[in-house]
Amino acid sequence: MGQKVNPVAIRLGIVKQCLGRWYAQKKEYADTLLADLKVREFLRKRLAAAGVSHIQIDRPARNARVTVYAARPGVIIGKSGREVESLRDEISKIVKVPVHVSIEEVRKPEIDARLVAEGVAQQLEKRVMFRRAMKRAVTSALRAGALGVKISVSGRLGGAEIARTEWYREGRVPLQTFRADIDYALAEAHTTYGVIGVKVWIFKGEVIGDKDSSTPPAEKNAKQEK
Repeated sequence: MGQKVNPVAIRLGIVKQCLGRWYAQKKEYADTLLADLKVREFLRKRLAAAGVSHIQIDRPARNARVTVYAARPGVIIGKSGREVESLRDEISKIVKVPVHVSIEEVRKPEIDARLVAEGVAQQLEKRVMFRRAMKRAVTSALRAGALGVKISVSGRLGGAEIARTEWYREGRVPLQTFRADIDYALAEAHTTYGVIGVKVWIFKGEVIGDKDSSTPPAEKNAKQEK
């Protein structure tokens, strides 16, 4: 039978980078990892309205650097940057070291798997038809430059008594090609009937050669076609 793995995890070191960059001795490793998980959970709850894509945590020499990538950075920064200061103080209490917090904007939220998955989940909670929500998200992603999108929803769709899985795909999503830059995310819609899981795969292009290049693969492919 087919063995399913996380598309992001299998590509670490090939076309993807770890979201936590630090080294710890054996005795400190578990506590450091737990602190990272607490910081991520805290930020996702606190900044739910800002559309947080991912959180990068670096720990250089008894310090911590937290970078939050969000679709709406203005919501996080607030008036005269006071929100960032309070965030920094609260994160420092969790990690117990000095923290530097920076906010980065996600240029194209339409092709960010987590933001797309959360968007579909929010629509399902508002009782939008799941097929319409899926097709709208796929169309937006392809228009924004994605080469392929697949969305899968699973649960009591439309309030049916028997749970089922429905999926919709446009373009190509080559999961077995390691050099393919595929963004993947899972979100949950908490409806009155129960939990509906939303999975999103977005294929942005193949990374050949310099994987650290600042140009996104989707834009590279568009330039090559021209």
